[in-house]
Amino acid sequence: MSIEVKISKYRIPYKKAMFILEKRVEGVKKGLQKEFIWILEHPTTFTGGIRANTNEILDKKIKVIKTNRGGKITLHNPGQKIIYFVIDLNKRKKDIRLFIRSIEKSIIELLKLYNINANSDRKNIGIWVKNKKISAIGVRVKKWIAYHGCSININNDLSSYKKIIPCGLSNKLITSFDDLGIKKVSNLNLNIKKIFLKNLSKI
Repeated sequence: MSIEVKISKYRIPYKKAMFILEKRVEGVKKGLQKEFIWILEHPTTFTGGIRANTNEILDKKIKVIKTNRGGKITLHNPGQKIIYFVIDLNKRKKDIRLFIRSIEKSIIELLKLYNINANSDRKNIGIWVKNKKISAIGVRVKKWIAYHGCSININNDLSSYKKIIPCGLSNKLITSFDDLGIKKVSNLNLNIKKIFLKNLSKI
């Protein structure tokens, strides 16, 4: 099963990305389009998943976009890499946990390439480095088509997390490549493409 991969050079507004993603879900569901991996960045955007609570907004001036993914309130901003998916589990194993584990495995393998030792946590979804979260995962499944995806903090401004309680956590528990002292991150998009294609093709 072939998966189309798109790498965007320019920042894509969140609402535009969601419109494209939803259209792709319908195309995949009808058998008119291929499954999809989309690697991109967003302008600074706060989004709230289905478990979001308004008391997690610390700066009441910010606008939070409601979204139908799983999870709580999170931040997307320049320097954070986003990987979106549209994967048809009807053609694979109908196992959402297996799908999530495949994403987790891909992120951990990617980080290892840059000498970052990371782990998943069964109680707190996402990927962690020394008890700090470096990657968030938010997925929705509609008629066994899994979509939305994950974010990985590379060199984004972590101070913006102070405006929210990200994923229900203290902002002190958020990290990034840059925060860990890793300034040179070469071939990132190509490595993401290679690793995610490999692992998602196995499920």
